[in-house]
Amino acid sequence: MSDPTHLQSISALAPATDVWFVDIWGVMHNGVAPFASAVDACVTYRRSGGRVILISNSPRLRDGVKRQLDGIGVTGEAYDDIVTSGDVSRQLIAAWSGKPVFHIGPERDKPTFEGLGLTLVPDSAAHGIVCTGLFNDERETPASYRAVLERLALRHVPMICANPDKTVLRAGRTIPCAGAVAEAYEGLGGSVRYAGKPYGPIYDAAFALSSGLLGRAADKTRALAIGDGVATDIEGAVRAGLRSVFIAGGLHVRAGEDVVGASAALFSNVSFKPDAVMRQLAW
Repeated sequence: MSDPTHLQSISALAPATDVWFVDIWGVMHNGVAPFASAVDACVTYRRSGGRVILISNSPRLRDGVKRQLDGIGVTGEAYDDIVTSGDVSRQLIAAWSGKPVFHIGPERDKPTFEGLGLTLVPDSAAHGIVCTGLFNDERETPASYRAVLERLALRHVPMICANPDKTVLRAGRTIPCAGAVAEAYEGLGGSVRYAGKPYGPIYDAAFALSSGLLGRAADKTRALAIGDGVATDIEGAVRAGLRSVFIAGGLHVRAGEDVVGASAALFSNVSFKPDAVMRQLAW
């Protein structure tokens, strides 16, 4: 595999693409404020005729993510549609309709379950687990859940993880996500199913949206995935047969660190690489 190209501007790649699949947290915003250059790049690309699908491992449904983007200040002019891990996870969770389920995650994620006929119960009565995050990601870590996860693993209760991300950066602070809890559960022998990046279902959903927007079947060779997660965005893109751009932001590369060298080190021990690397998404 050849080394990724280091880009300052994504404009050179735009003419060869019809649609971008753009990660949200870490590319479009930092959890509290938008990245202006990324927003401007997506707006410019759309004005040139391209389509932008925001593809997120958020456990929230697309409408909830849109409200969050509006609140942060990411303009709707920057994207055509959104697909989330929460949207895709609902298809897995729906198979548990009528069953008692233990939810690990904050109250704000409860809309994920609406209309699915689930009964939310304590862990001792659960036949399934849905993890959308931590109850309080400002104070807790996956270690906070060891006792309850051990009890559930002993009973072989299956888990659906609605957000495969292990961490995100919120205004420069590392915050644990559902993927870290799921990883801890697997370490105890628990069974976990995922729907978000890097797994196939979320890309299938993104391509279905793209085809609808384009009015024809979306061509994988003219799609570009853009994200800052090595094991989610970039591995997922490679699995899906897409070209990709790695945004070397704070999730993996520190401010001031050499982008080329740091990126080479990140991808030196894995079997996949992005096609290009940027410090931040910019036109």
